[in-house]
Amino acid sequence: MNNIYPTKNVSKFTLMLFLLGISILGTSQPLNLLKSSIKVVVIDAGHGGKDSGCHGEKGIQEKDIALDIALRLGKKIEAELPDVKVIYTRKDDRFVELWQRAAIANRNKADLFISVHCNAHTNKVLHGAETYVMGLHKSNGNLEVSRRENKSLKLEGNYEESGHYSDFDPNSAEAHIILSLYQNSFLNYSIDLASILQDKVRDKGEVLDLGVNQAGFVVLWKTTMPSILVETGYLTNIRDEAYLISEKGKNESASNIFEAVKEFKQKLEANK
Repeated sequence: MNNIYPTKNVSKFTLMLFLLGISILGTSQPLNLLKSSIKVVVIDAGHGGKDSGCHGEKGIQEKDIALDIALRLGKKIEAELPDVKVIYTRKDDRFVELWQRAAIANRNKADLFISVHCNAHTNKVLHGAETYVMGLHKSNGNLEVSRRENKSLKLEGNYEESGHYSDFDPNSAEAHIILSLYQNSFLNYSIDLASILQDKVRDKGEVLDLGVNQAGFVVLWKTTMPSILVETGYLTNIRDEAYLISEKGKNESASNIFEAVKEFKQKLEANK
C-alpha cells in the first residue's frame, strides 16, 4: 500500500488528491492518537438485519456471532479500561450501511475502529483467524474475502447512485493513491494492532493463526484512524464453527481483541 503505481493519468488527479489529502489529514486526524492515547474505540459488528453474512453447517449466521463477540469485547473494554469510551455501530440485529460504519467512527473522532466478522469458503478444510488492514489485494484469497464482505453493498439498494462509493475501486491505480491518502498515515498503527492481535491468537492456540493481511474492504475505506477487520474463524469449517458458537470461543475471541487493544494502548502511552 505504500507503493504508488505510476500511471499516465495520475497528473489530472493531482489537485484533487492534494485537496483531499489536506481535508483528510488536516481536519479528520484524531487528536488523541497524536497525543499517544486511546480514548474512543468504535466496535463494528459485521453485517446485521437483512444482511446475514455467511453461515455454517449448523445454520448459525455470521451476523449473530459477530454481534455477540462485539458486545463481549465492548463490555471488557468498559470494565477494564474505564478511561476508554466504547461506541458500537450496532448493538442489535439491524442493517447498517457500510459507509455509515466509517462515518460513525469519524464523527465520534474515534482512535480505533475494529470490525468483527467470521470467514467462509467453499473449501471446508480452510480454517483459522486472520486480521486485515486496508490495502490492495495481495492474493486471490484476500480478494475473495473482501468480495464476500463487500457484497453487503448490494443490499443498500441505490448504492451506485448514492455517491458514497463513487471513488471506490481498489483495483485502479488512481484509487490506490486515494486509498493511500485515507489510510497511509494510520497504516503502521493498524498493522501494529493487527499483529498484536494475531500474536494473541497464536498464543492461545485454539484457532490457527493466519496472520495479518491487506485487502480492499469498503468498511475500512474511509475511516480516518487505525482500523482493522477481524475474521475470527471459518464458519464453513466444522472445528472453527464449533469453537465460535461455544461460550469459550466467543469469550476467547473477544478476549484476544481486548488484550490486543490493551497492549496497543499501553505501547502508545509508554511513548509519551
